[in-house]
Amino acid sequence: MTWKNSLQVLGSSLFLTAAFAPAPARAEDPVKEVRLYAIECGRIDFKDMGSFADTGEYDGKPGTLTVSCYLIRHPKGTLLWDTGLSDKLAENKAGDGDGYKFSVARPLIDQLKSIGVTPADVTHVAFSHFHVDHTGNANAFGASTWIINKAEMAWAESTPTPYGVDPKTFSSSKTVKTKLIDGDFDVFGDGSVRILKTPGHTPGHGVLEVKLKKSGVVILSGDLYHTHENRLFKRVPAFNYERADTLASIDRVEKIVKNTKAHFIVQHDRRDVATLPKFPAYLE
Repeated sequence: MTWKNSLQVLGSSLFLTAAFAPAPARAEDPVKEVRLYAIECGRIDFKDMGSFADTGEYDGKPGTLTVSCYLIRHPKGTLLWDTGLSDKLAENKAGDGDGYKFSVARPLIDQLKSIGVTPADVTHVAFSHFHVDHTGNANAFGASTWIINKAEMAWAESTPTPYGVDPKTFSSSKTVKTKLIDGDFDVFGDGSVRILKTPGHTPGHGVLEVKLKKSGVVILSGDLYHTHENRLFKRVPAFNYERADTLASIDRVEKIVKNTKAHFIVQHDRRDVATLPKFPAYLE
């Protein structure tokens, strides 16, 4: 993909946003068609982004990744895709690590309440993978059915604990109702919301494909990519579990994007997320 093509993709995405950005709606409103909400769930500031490409493009350069979560309302239920950084960070303002800083401006639970959704209203929770910036609020959804990739759970619970994983954030997995999956999974059984198996970043990583009546197909990246440039140049982070699997997953997803004319969202890139309606507006 050339820079020209990339700009054309972003331009068409912005047009899509303008065309299909309805006014906010309350959760108690009847849902006849699938809706997609993008929710800001924190940010991560890095002193050095070098590990996000194993070919040296980011060495020594600082950067910021947005953290986003997604609520999908369906006539048969409500799915939360990824749960972001912990809402507790909003109380503490920031959480510093070795070379990075986590921060949350507004808790996820509060944002859901603004559209009349409580954790008990969320029927399903699914995770692109089990890094802490995707599982931070998982335990708040103990009444939901958790859709979990078997390989991902085995990896996340292994000893020693993998880098970037905090088992405390998903400790409720031992008591909640779970649906364990191995490959692709059709969440509501009608093909409108599908988890696609894309290992590489982690062993059981997945992306989410959402088919909307007006807006067409939207694919949410998980951490298949972290930046728009990583997608453009097929850059692979040095910390990915398996480089070859990552590239194979990229190849598969990009073919699906082409064949379905999908609007692809890099979940950690604010520019991509900004092409979706600003919460509490939604795409349908």
